[in-house]
Amino acid sequence: MEGYIIAVASAFLAGAINAVAGGGTLITFPTLLSLGIDPLVANITNTVALWVGSLLGVFGFRSRMVEVKSLVVPFLVSSSLGACVGALLLIKTPSQTFKNIVPFLILFAVVLLAGSEFIKRFLSRLLTRGKDIPIGVPLFFQFLTGVYGSYFGAGIGIMMIASLMLSGVNSIHTANALKNLLGFNINLLGAFIFALSGKVNWTYALLMMPGFALGGYTGAIISQRFKPERVRLFVVLWGLLIALYMMLK
Repeated sequence: MEGYIIAVASAFLAGAINAVAGGGTLITFPTLLSLGIDPLVANITNTVALWVGSLLGVFGFRSRMVEVKSLVVPFLVSSSLGACVGALLLIKTPSQTFKNIVPFLILFAVVLLAGSEFIKRFLSRLLTRGKDIPIGVPLFFQFLTGVYGSYFGAGIGIMMIASLMLSGVNSIHTANALKNLLGFNINLLGAFIFALSGKVNWTYALLMMPGFALGGYTGAIISQRFKPERVRLFVVLWGLLIALYMMLK
């Protein structure tokens, strides 16, 4: 019983973190490992459980979705393709392999977000010279985010916010609105594929779903009370914390 309570509590905290910046998997994945679950099963179970948190996060940011309605369809398509690829890769990958590369993927995402202002200024200069910024650039990053999101997922919010900022979304709160929708899509597709793999611990998955849901909605509401600059700084620092933790683990 104690293990179930710990799992639900970690899901609530992870859901709130995912709604704000991403990286909540770093809370729930080690928790499931500490409860004696195989790493690959723990990762798959976590993905199956957390999609409801993203859905409630979308509801919490619903008033801002109108600001990015033109980006919804292309980013959903790109995310869906990546999610399917990532889920299939995970099923075929040994547990130790994906654990070893996670810190480097997260560091890449943090660097991308931290340098997003520089990247946007560079692309703006290209525009002033009469060159269009191809939409394929942020969509390709979003495809990679979908692959990574289904493969492991820690820091996926950082990667999605970076992709959205590259597409011209300047408000961190507006980016969070679409980020949660895309995260929901990626996690739902991954969960569907994983459910067919027979590698889900359904007891923990079903128990953690309500925790992710409540945490996702709570995080979406609370995060909008902070200034955009502070939220962006939190995202970068949280990503660095994730990477360092995984390297030292």
